[in-house]
Amino acid sequence: MKITNLLTVTIGAFFLSVATNAQKKTFQKEEFKQWAQTPPMGWNSWDCYGPTVEEHEVKANADYMAKELKKFGWEYIVVDIRWFVENDKAGGYNQTDPRYVMDQYGRYLPAVNRFPSAKDGQGFKPLADYIHKKGLKFGIHIMRGIPKKAVEDKLPIKGANGITADQVYSTALQCEWLRDNYTVVADKPGAQEYYDSIFELYAQWGVDFIKIDDLSRPYHEGEINLIRNAIDKCGRKIVLSTSPGETPIEAAPHVTTHANMWRMVDDVWDTWPHITHLMDVAQKWYPHIAPEHGQIAI
Repeated sequence: MKITNLLTVTIGAFFLSVATNAQKKTFQKEEFKQWAQTPPMGWNSWDCYGPTVEEHEVKANADYMAKELKKFGWEYIVVDIRWFVENDKAGGYNQTDPRYVMDQYGRYLPAVNRFPSAKDGQGFKPLADYIHKKGLKFGIHIMRGIPKKAVEDKLPIKGANGITADQVYSTALQCEWLRDNYTVVADKPGAQEYYDSIFELYAQWGVDFIKIDDLSRPYHEGEINLIRNAIDKCGRKIVLSTSPGETPIEAAPHVTTHANMWRMVDDVWDTWPHITHLMDVAQKWYPHIAPEHGQIAI
C-alpha cells in the first residue's frame, strides 16, 4: 500500500486570511511558522485517481470528509498532479501529446473538461468556495519550474516589465520523470516575478495549501527562496509542503526556515526495509523537531 500522498496533506490548522487585490497583506518573515504547528489530516487525490481526478470526484470526497471526518480533525482536500492537462490517462502521464491549459502569462489553469466550474477563467475558485463552505480547506499540487510551453511560446511574465519565459529558464536539473517544466534560474530578472504571478493567482482562487514536487531531491534552494517570497507577498496563508524526499539533512537550517512541511524520505511502501530506513533517517531529523515543523515522514 502506498501511503505517501495521504499523509503529505496532514498539516496543521491555521486561521484563514483573505486579502483583497487592492490591499494585500505581506507576512512577516517568521509568521508562516504558525500556519502548521500540529500534525494535520487531509485527503489527496493521487492514490486513487493519479493525474486524472475530476471535479465531481473531488467534491464527493469533500462531502464525505465534511460529514464523517471533519469532527475528528480532518480538513484538507488537495487536488494532486497535472490538473491542467486535458488528456492524461489512468496509470500514467501522457507525455507524448499532452494538451496543457494555461493563460497568457504562462500560468497553468484547471482543465475545464475535468473541472467544469473553472470555465470562463474562474480557475479553481468555484471549487475552493465549495470546499470552504463545508468548513474545509483547499490545496493543489504543482511541479517546480516554468512550463516548457510558456518558454517555447515566449509568453510574457506578469509584472516583469517585458521579460518573457524564455529569459528565466534553464534545462539544467529538469525533472527526470515528468518533463512539463524547466528550471527557473533564481537570479534571473523575472524569476521572482514568475513565482509571484502564480501565487497571486492561487491566492485569488482561495488555495490554502500547496504541495510542490521535484523540489527536495536534489534540494533546489534558489527556487524555494522564490516560492517562500511569493507566498509571503501573496496576501493569503498558503502552507508550503516540499516534495519528494529524501530532503538532505544538510538542508535542515534552510528548509526549517522556508517551508512548513518537507519530505524526510522517498515514498514508503509496506516493506520492512522501507520502515527501517525511515527509522534511521528519523534519528537524523530528531534535533529539528519543533511545533512549527510539520515534517512529512514518508
